[in-house]
Amino acid sequence: METSNNEKVVKQYFTYFNHHQWEKMAGMYMENADFKDPSLGTRMVQQTRSQIIKKYTELNQVFPDINDRIVSIYPSGEKNIIVEFISTGTAPDHSKFELPICTIFTIENGLITKDFSYFDNFEEN
Repeated sequence: METSNNEKVVKQYFTYFNHHQWEKMAGMYMENADFKDPSLGTRMVQQTRSQIIKKYTELNQVFPDINDRIVSIYPSGEKNIIVEFISTGTAPDHSKFELPICTIFTIENGLITKDFSYFDNFEEN
């Protein structure tokens, strides 16, 4: 039952993301959530909801059509759910990107407490 609720949480999360509803998306996190994200450095950091909104608002300014397409959802225990997805968008120079990402979400009491994302943060030429 818990896994089903966690799956609903992450699907709602991606709906907010794809509609660029950053405030609603940030509201899905506890006030100080733990993040691992190559764009934030190599260590775990805490982010507040307002920092999450700022990060994604700035990302959206660079990539106005940013969109995430879920490839697969993998439940993992009572609190964790792993989401494999493809992020796409168009840069200001009109170049397109397609970035595979894997995120491990920890969800407790209906809120995301941890967001550990893994992707290649370096462009290959």
